[in-house]
Amino acid sequence: MPIKRVVVLHGLYMSGFVMKPLCLKLNKAGYDILNLSYNTLHPDREKIFARIDDYIGDMSTALVCHSMGGLVARAYLQNGSYASSHVKKVITLGTPHKGSAIAKHMHDKGLDMLLKNSLEFLLSENHDWPFNAKLYSIAGDIPFGLMPLLQRGSRSDGTVLVDETKLVGMAEHKVFHLSHTSLIYSRQVMNYVQQILESDDQKGSERRV
Repeated sequence: MPIKRVVVLHGLYMSGFVMKPLCLKLNKAGYDILNLSYNTLHPDREKIFARIDDYIGDMSTALVCHSMGGLVARAYLQNGSYASSHVKKVITLGTPHKGSAIAKHMHDKGLDMLLKNSLEFLLSENHDWPFNAKLYSIAGDIPFGLMPLLQRGSRSDGTVLVDETKLVGMAEHKVFHLSHTSLIYSRQVMNYVQQILESDDQKGSERRV
């Protein structure tokens, strides 16, 4: 069954407002969109998961997520509701699937008050993707942000290391020459997301644009 519903999840310190350009493009392409805003510092799992469940019902759905939103999506799939079994694809933009090095640094420096309950997601240490839904992980490699100061010579989008976006079992990994925030607004990325939603399952690969 073709995917016609898309749940969009934003990243840390953000809201659904920043995802509106992407949502507008996908809506114009014929997709029904749930642009879900949630409190990233005090994420209410039960409320978030219930809203996603109610929206999906028994319809084939994709999750499109920026940064921490991809970790929320993983937690949703791990929760194992009936509706979650209808998620066919998960597309993440700059998600630190293996855990965030910046968040770990802040935690080690005693700065938990800046991250609060987001740490339950950001300090995760995942290494594979065990779900039936296929994962398409998008990364950036313009290091505009704190990461170059924390790990000199590292390859990152300024906030998330490229390596943090890779998991065993993902369907595809693709790197764009963009920074962490610009991944949301890039026309290239938007077109690629739409391409994934419209395409049949692809063989696993890694590409750089």
